[in-house]
Amino acid sequence: MRANVILFWVLTGFFALSAAVYIFWTAIDEREPGVEWVGLVAISLSAVLSAFIAFYLGRVHKEQGGELPEDRLDANIDDGDAELGFFSPWSWWPILLAGSAALAFLGLAVGVWISFLAIGPALVSLVGWVYEYYRGNFAR
Repeated sequence: MRANVILFWVLTGFFALSAAVYIFWTAIDEREPGVEWVGLVAISLSAVLSAFIAFYLGRVHKEQGGELPEDRLDANIDDGDAELGFFSPWSWWPILLAGSAALAFLGLAVGVWISFLAIGPALVSLVGWVYEYYRGNFAR
């Protein structure tokens, strides 16, 4: 994580320097004298955002009280992976739920009435996914 903190501080400096160069570059432009504010605000806010991220990652790294496996050169790949949970490799419910969500977003793009058609399959898919281990061969 220390590398990420350093990277974001470097990005902060890069964006701040880019904002300074942008001010100078647009100020000396002969076609339109003055500063172009939209680009300046965008680059400056990029610097502020990367500073926020660097500060947050630095505080998190400090509060964890030690180096992460990613920071050590002698660490193995298995040292950093955590248990993410149990996922059914044979389950079709997430695919059906994704199809229902796609139908809902299609309805937002094409016609709102199509989104109402996605409510039924989405509810059935969600209930089926939640309760798939309560019935059938895999009931517990």
